[in-house]
Formats: sequence, C-alpha cells, structure tokens
Amino acid sequence: MANLKNGRVLYTAGGCISCHQPSSEAISAGANAVLPSGGAPLVMPPGTLFALNISSGNETGIGTWSKADFVSALQRSVSPECEHYIPAFPYTSYARMKAEDILDIQAYVMSRPSVKSPGREATLPLETVLRRGIGVWKKLALPEPFVSVSQQSAQWNRSAHLVNVAGHCSEGHTQRDVFMVSQSSLMFEGGPHPDGEGAEPNSRDLIGRKKFEDVADLASALSEGEGVGYEHLSSGGMMGYVQANLSHLPDADVMAIALYLASLKQASRLAVVVAWPVYHGFFR
Repeated sequence: MANLKNGRVLYTAGGCISCHQPSSEAISAGANAVLPSGGAPLVMPPGTLFALNISSGNETGIGTWSKADFVSALQRSVSPECEHYIPAFPYTSYARMKAEDILDIQAYVMSRPSVKSPGREATLPLETVLRRGIGVWKKLALPEPFVSVSQQSAQWNRSAHLVNVAGHCSEGHTQRDVFMVSQSSLMFEGGPHPDGEGAEPNSRDLIGRKKFEDVADLASALSEGEGVGYEHLSSGGMMGYVQANLSHLPDADVMAIALYLASLKQASRLAVVVAWPVYHGFFR
C-alpha cells in the first residue's frame, strides 16, 4: 500500500513543481500554477529544455505510466520509450532512492488532478547523439543507493535522505570534474550555477562561519527566508523555489534538514578543481 503522506513530502522536498510548473504564459492564461503540467523553459548551456507534464492525465500526463516506468525514470533515467533523460532532471540523486519511496511519489502524483497540456520539444543540437552519449556518461555518474549511517540518529539519516536524495541539494552546491560528475570530496562547497551565470554558495559549516546562530535559526531561514529578515540567505533565483517548497514541509522535516546541514563541517581543500573553467569555457 502506497504511503501518500510520504509521497507528498518527497515530492515537495524534491521541488517537482519548480521544474514541472506551467510556463508564465500558461499561468497568465489561467493554468493552475501548483499542478505539474510542464512547459516552463529551462535554459541550459546545450539548449533549451521543457519539463514534462507529470500530472495524472492519460492523454498528455503520465497517467498511463506503469510502476516500472516510473521507477525506471527516477532510478535509471530511462523514459518509457527507452530514451535517456537529459541530466537537467536530477536523476543522479533520485537514483539513490528506494523503489518504495518512488512509488509513494507516483501514488501522490496520481492522487492529484490531471492537466491537459501537450509537451514541447527541446531545442538541442544533435539531440539523438547527445542522448546516446548520456548513456555512456551514466556509467560514471550514477551513484550507489542511499545507505543510512548507523552511527547517526534516525532524524539525521532522515534529513540526509531529504537533502541528498529527494532534495538533490548537492547537485547545485557541488563542483564537478571534467566529465561533469560531482566531486564527492567537494560536496556542498559550492559550484557554478546550472545556467552558467554566477555560482551556488558553500553550504558547509554555516553556523561555524556565523551565517546562522544555531540549528533553530537555520531552520527558520529555510522555511521563512527573506520574509522575516534573512536577507543573506538569498532566496532569489533557484533558492527562491527551494525555499517555497521547504515552507510546505512539516516543521519536523525542516528542522531535520537544518540539523543535517549544520553537521556539515568544512571539507578538505586538497582536491583539484577543474570543472569550473571547463563548464564556463566550453558549455557557455
């Protein structure tokens, strides 16, 4: 039996609506902004992508997807048509998720209203070649499943899962090597913004570096942000979407996320960073 409550939390923590929202034009025309009908453009260095309609509709949504289709999409990044998904879809994090959690997300999506909204084709040069190349890249990039740390509390492990798997926070806050694979030795130390402009900040040792007073202060910042005076959190850009999603999570989960982030101490700086010039020089 699927757990809809768990599915809702993971769907929210994953920020599914942030990418699968309708376009601004569709919203102006009356589209429901909180249903994942897709269509909003996502501009990436290789081209412009348009997220799928992942509402429960059979005609233009994913209502006809089987359980195996949904698990394959999130764990293996393969579509029902057996095509590789572009890694703007953060499947390198979702690949670590348990099948039962994925099915809880599917059940939650299917419990919500359907939306009829035809998809839009991506504007990617040599798309077929690119997708085939991604199949090779996944051999390097797909991680092992998430494993709880026995020395840590259940709350810490819950938060580690929300941050690293469902929330895929390290995707943006970690630099990548020349193969565009996240460098585990630099996890959460910041990295270039996915759109090629600017950077995502270092999220380690937030309390030690005096960014926040304590775990409770960090939790308040995550759920309330600039609305209550946390200007330094910078909830503009993608963080604005993240914060909007976190505000809908149960307070206990927001506190758990803050606990995990506060536990991240500054890592070693010995790793050689080569992805930044490659990213900004080649992909832009």
